[in-house]
Amino acid sequence: MTITLAELPVMQKQAWLQHAVAPRPIAFASTIDAAGNVNLSPFSFFNLFSSNPPIVIFSPARRGRDNTTKHTLENVLAVPEVVINICDYAMVQQMSLSSCEYPKGVNEFLKAGFTPKAATQIKPPMVAEAKIQLECKVQEVKSLGEQGGAGQLVIAEVLVMHVHDSILNAEGTMIDQRKIEHIARLGGDWYVRVNEHNLFTVPKPNTQLGIGIDHLPQGIRNSQWLSGNHLGMLANVTAIPEVDPAFHDDTVNNIFQYYSLTPDTMEQELHRYAARLLEQQQVATAWQVLLAASE
Repeated sequence: MTITLAELPVMQKQAWLQHAVAPRPIAFASTIDAAGNVNLSPFSFFNLFSSNPPIVIFSPARRGRDNTTKHTLENVLAVPEVVINICDYAMVQQMSLSSCEYPKGVNEFLKAGFTPKAATQIKPPMVAEAKIQLECKVQEVKSLGEQGGAGQLVIAEVLVMHVHDSILNAEGTMIDQRKIEHIARLGGDWYVRVNEHNLFTVPKPNTQLGIGIDHLPQGIRNSQWLSGNHLGMLANVTAIPEVDPAFHDDTVNNIFQYYSLTPDTMEQELHRYAARLLEQQQVATAWQVLLAASE
C-alpha cells in the first residue's frame, strides 16, 4: 500500500503518521501565562535533540479539526519557560485526563489530581508525582505553518534536571532503566509500557569496525535459520573468530552424533542452535557452533 499524504485530509494524515512513527515519548508540559494561570498538558511530538547545549523540543501543534492553538503554546509565547515532566506508568491515566480541552484558566493540576511543586529556576510548577522533571528555558518557538495540524516547535534548553532517588541504580550514579516504567504514545488510543520484561540490550557497534554482513561466510550469510538480527550480531566482530580447539558443547556433540549421516540436516540443526544462542546474547558460543557447522 502506498499513501500520498498530500491527498489526505489532515486528520487522516495525522492518524497514519502517528501509527507509523512510534513509540513516541511524552512531554508532560507545565506552563504559566502572564497572569499566573498554570496549564498542564501532554505532547507526544517530543524528543531530545542536543546534549550540549541540552535541548529538548516538543510541538503543541495547531488543532487539525479547527486550526486553533493550544494554551501551552500561548503560554510559552507569553512566558518562555516550561517544565517537562517525564511520565511513567503510575501516572498514565491522570496524564491522559489532563489532555481534556478545559477552558483557558482551568488548572489541570487540580483536574487530574497532580501536586504542583515549585521549580528552582523558573516560574511554572513541576509535577511532584513525576520521577523526572526538566526545568527548561524556551529558546525559540518555530512555526511550521499556520494551517491546521502544523507543528509549533518549542525549542527549550534544560537548565535543571530532577531525578527521584527511587529510580537510580545501586551506585546512585545513573537512572536504572528497569526502575522507571516509561510510557510512550503510539497511534489512536494505544500506548506502550516499558518495563524489565520487555527491555533488552543491544551492544554498541564495535569501535574498531565490525566486519559487516557482507563479509560473513556465504553459508552463514544465506542461512534460512538465521535472521537479519542474528547476522547483525555475528557481523559485529573485527575478524571472523578462529576455531577454538578447546570448545566443547554437549548439544553440538549430540547434533553431530544424531545427524552425522545427513549433513544437510546436521547443518540445519547447528544453525538453529546458533540462532537460540544468539537470542541469549551468546555471540562467541554461536560463532563456534557455526564454525563447527562449516567444517
